[in-house]
Amino acid sequence: MATKRSVSTLKEADLKGKRVLVRVDLNVPLDDNLNITDDTRIRAAVPTIKYLQSHGAKLILCSHLGRPKGVTPKYSLKPLVPRLSELLGLEVCSLFTRVKMGNDCIGEEVKKIVDELPEGGVLLLENVRFYKEEEKNDPEFAKKLASLADVYVNDAFGTAHRAHASTEGVAKYLKPAVAGFLMQKELDYLVGAVANPKRPFAAIVGGSKVSTKIGVIESLLGKVDLLLLGGGMIFTFYKAQGYSVGSSLVEEDKLDLATSLMEKAKLKGVSLLLPTDVVIADKFAADANSKVVPASSIPDGWLGLDIGPDSIKTFSEALDTTQTIIWNGPMGVFEFDKFAVGTEAIAKKLAELTAKGVTTIVGGGDSVAAVEKLGLAEKMSHISTGGGASLELLEGKPLPGVLALDDA
Repeated sequence: MATKRSVSTLKEADLKGKRVLVRVDLNVPLDDNLNITDDTRIRAAVPTIKYLQSHGAKLILCSHLGRPKGVTPKYSLKPLVPRLSELLGLEVCSLFTRVKMGNDCIGEEVKKIVDELPEGGVLLLENVRFYKEEEKNDPEFAKKLASLADVYVNDAFGTAHRAHASTEGVAKYLKPAVAGFLMQKELDYLVGAVANPKRPFAAIVGGSKVSTKIGVIESLLGKVDLLLLGGGMIFTFYKAQGYSVGSSLVEEDKLDLATSLMEKAKLKGVSLLLPTDVVIADKFAADANSKVVPASSIPDGWLGLDIGPDSIKTFSEALDTTQTIIWNGPMGVFEFDKFAVGTEAIAKKLAELTAKGVTTIVGGGDSVAAVEKLGLAEKMSHISTGGGASLELLEGKPLPGVLALDDA
């Protein structure tokens, strides 16, 4: 059963004067001095928050940050308040100067702050994962969170694949339970593109291991016209074909699976492209010696770390024929500049095709990081904020955080 696409949205809810619990994803990276190093997720939450403010709601934001074991000061959401206030324009707002911060996410003290919130006011609750009941989806904890509000909005697509108290549990006690704008956009693109794509439809799947992408590849083989594979997983496919792969990463227990996936692609009439040449290195390091060789003949002691120039050309030409492209996973070890060429070339190609009207969707942490690093995020049709959630959605798995919302 795939995740439903037609959920109730913000625009269908009566918001004036209502206390609205909004599950946002503010799980942003912080440095040792607790400065935000990437505010993408905070910025992604802003349109929903501003819409609720402008419609007279009293906002109660909740999120997790990191994986704390109990109350852990370094995982407090307090350092996010200045940036969130700034993005919402609250520093200069006459009602109050900034987002209010709770010392907890449940309890009498929090209730008191909620009671005093003016229409358009914003309260950020403390990290919900300070309570182990959050990840256990404990009904009593969910009930306490829900008791703060009248309406529930889930705008945290990145956590929609987890059935936690703040993503799934609270929806049982708060009605309406609706999707925020970010959640809706993710579903429109990810569910919409897969269910009803403009064809030809291509998927580019990269990453280091076949095992982490089996579900996605199998699911996409039933939907795409073209499948391009890159990253470390290709060496398992090469070895399954009897090629010498040197010291490249190979999952020995997945050789039969690689063979069966190639056969499945043939049966379904899907054009499956593997790189024809690879960039190899004499060690796994940024300063390794490197050279380009045909994919079928990697010498002993060398390992493949990127796709080669011929493959980039072949992949680019294949993508030129498409109308919808989903990209999940880098083409090589993009953390090392020397082996980021393949990933960069694919990112630039997608940006160029987006400008020509092709729908391009980038999902999965590493490919998103690569696109962000190149400053090309704005040039794609859609950048998914959820690594694990977008993978599970592409596999056709139900997302608890979405299923809990009201049907449209």
